[in-house]
Amino acid sequence: MHKEEEEFQYNMNRRHFLSKASLGLGGLGLASLLSPKSLLGNSRTPGPEDFRHIAPKAKRVIYLFQSGGPSQLELFDYKPTLRQMNGEELPESVRNGQRLTGMTSGQKNFPLAGSIFDFKQYGQSRAWVSDIMPYTSKVVDELCFIKSMHTEAINHDPAITFFQTGSQQPGRPSMGSWLSYGLGSDNDNLPAFSVLLSRGSGRPQGQPLYSRLWGNGFLNSIHQGVQFRSGKDPVLYLKDPKGMSKMDRRSMLDHLSQLNSIHSAEFGDPEINARIAQYELAYRMQTSVPETMDITQEPDYIYKMYGADVAQPGTFAANCLLARRLAERDVRFIQLYHMGWDQHENLPGAIEKQAKDVDQASAALVMDLKQRGMLDDTLVIWGGEFGRTNYSQGTLTDTNYGRDHHPRCFTIWMAGGGIKPGVSYGETDDFGYNIAKDPVHVHDFQATMLHLLGIDHEQLTYKYQGRRFRLTDVGGRIIHDILA
Repeated sequence: MHKEEEEFQYNMNRRHFLSKASLGLGGLGLASLLSPKSLLGNSRTPGPEDFRHIAPKAKRVIYLFQSGGPSQLELFDYKPTLRQMNGEELPESVRNGQRLTGMTSGQKNFPLAGSIFDFKQYGQSRAWVSDIMPYTSKVVDELCFIKSMHTEAINHDPAITFFQTGSQQPGRPSMGSWLSYGLGSDNDNLPAFSVLLSRGSGRPQGQPLYSRLWGNGFLNSIHQGVQFRSGKDPVLYLKDPKGMSKMDRRSMLDHLSQLNSIHSAEFGDPEINARIAQYELAYRMQTSVPETMDITQEPDYIYKMYGADVAQPGTFAANCLLARRLAERDVRFIQLYHMGWDQHENLPGAIEKQAKDVDQASAALVMDLKQRGMLDDTLVIWGGEFGRTNYSQGTLTDTNYGRDHHPRCFTIWMAGGGIKPGVSYGETDDFGYNIAKDPVHVHDFQATMLHLLGIDHEQLTYKYQGRRFRLTDVGGRIIHDILA
C-alpha cells in the first residue's frame, strides 16, 4: 500500500466517518458563516445550538471592568464607623484569621482607615455615593448596586481570570466567548465579542492585562475576543498588503476558501471552517470597522455628555462612546478594561484621579443608552476583581493611607437588560470587612448574567477532554431579587 493510501485509511476513523456523514449540514453551516443573509434571510450567525431556554431580557452586554480592585469604601459602601474608629486596631473578631496578601501579612498593626471623602444619599433610591463620583450620583435610580460581592482569589491575575472565565486557572473561555458560542452573532460585519482597553491616571503603571482574558480557551477560535485599538489600525492585520487591490483580495480569499474546504472535507477539523469564517469576517471588517470607529459625526451634545476625554482616542470616555456604537450595531459582548485601580499607597490622591477617568463617561453611557431606547435590552456592568481592606496598608496619616486587596466583600453595579433599577442589594458589616446579608459569589453573578440573556447557566456547556465545562463551573445561583 502506498503512503498516500495508508494516510487516507488512517484518516477514515470513526470521527472522520461521522464528519463525512454530516458534510451536507456542515456545508450549510459554512455557507451561513460566509453569507448568512443569502441562506437564512437574517443576519444572525448561530452558535452550535441555541442555548436560550427562557425569553431573554438582554440582547447584549457592555462590561466596564475596573482592573486593579476599586475601593468600595471610597466609592459606594459608606462606613461611618471607620471614621469614628480611625487609627484604632482592626478587631481580631472581625478579621477572624482571614488570609492576607504578602504585602500586609507582615504588618505589626492593622489600623482602621476611614475614608477621607464625604458620602451623600442621592435619588429616590437614597443610594450612598462618594463625592468623587458626582456623575454616577445623578444616575443612581438607574443602577443596581451589589454590595455583597465576594470571591475566592486574593491576587490580581487569578481574581481577574476568575471573573472573566469562571476559573482562577488560565485556559478557560472568557464570558464573551461563551456568549458567542451559545448565542452566535447578530452582526455579519463585526465580531460578536469586542474588547477595548484604557489606562487610568490613578496608577498608570499598574497591573498589566493579558490577551488570554478575552481568549476562546478550548472553544472554536471564531469565538475569541477581538481587540480594538486606538491607533491608526484599530484591528491589527486588517488592511490589505500594499499593491493588493480589493478584487485581488477577494480572488485570493475565494481560492483559499476552496483549498480549506477540501481539507475540511478530508479531515473534518472544525477549526478549518472557523479559519475560513475568520478570513471572511476580516474582509467585511475592512469596511465596517473604520465606519464604527469614526466618532466625528457624533453631535456636540454627545461629546459634552461623555466629557472632554472623549475626543482623545484610547481613553475610557472614548471607549465608552465606542461601546455604545458597537452596541448599536448588535455586537453581543463589549468588554472594556480600565487599568489603574490598584492603590496600595497614596490612595486618596490616586483614586480621585481614577474616579475622574470613569465617572462621567460611565454615567453618560447609561443615559445615552436610555435615551436611545437601548438600555432595556443592554446589560451594563461596572466593577473590578475584588475590593480593598478597611485597614491601612503602610502608614496611616490624616491625609494619606493605602488599602490592600480584599476578596471578602466589595461592590459592583449593574444597569438595564432586565436588572431592577434603583436598588442596593446585600450589606456589609459596620467595618466593611465581612458580608452581613445576601452574599453574591462570582459564579452567582455569572449565572444571573446568563439568565438575563435567556441562558440556563447549567446547560451552556462544552465537552473537552472528557468533561463538560461551563462558565459557572459547578456552582452559581440566579439572584432573582435583583431582576426586574
